[in-house]
Amino acid sequence: MKNKTRFSEEKSLKDILEDFKNKKTLSKGFTQMAIEEAWHSELGPAIKSYTVSLQLNRGKLFVKLSSSTLREELSYGKQKIIDMLNEKVGEDVVKELILV
Repeated sequence: MKNKTRFSEEKSLKDILEDFKNKKTLSKGFTQMAIEEAWHSELGPAIKSYTVSLQLNRGKLFVKLSSSTLREELSYGKQKIIDMLNEKVGEDVVKELILV
């Protein structure tokens, strides 16, 4: 007697995980994590120590910093930071950077 497979189409584990990740409810969480990781790795440990919180909401990245001087410095290069984060994540998720 032959074993019947449950699915007529076989998928690799990578494809299954990618499908799972791309579900709307999970995608936001993975994107948030990717942006946080990109922020910390690209901007370095000095800026990481002054970063209080990061929140991505509808293309706007809200970054709360504990130093007003650093906030002023980073405001001059907002577009460069946006481009750098989007490149690191691999998609255009950050449209606007708001430093708080």
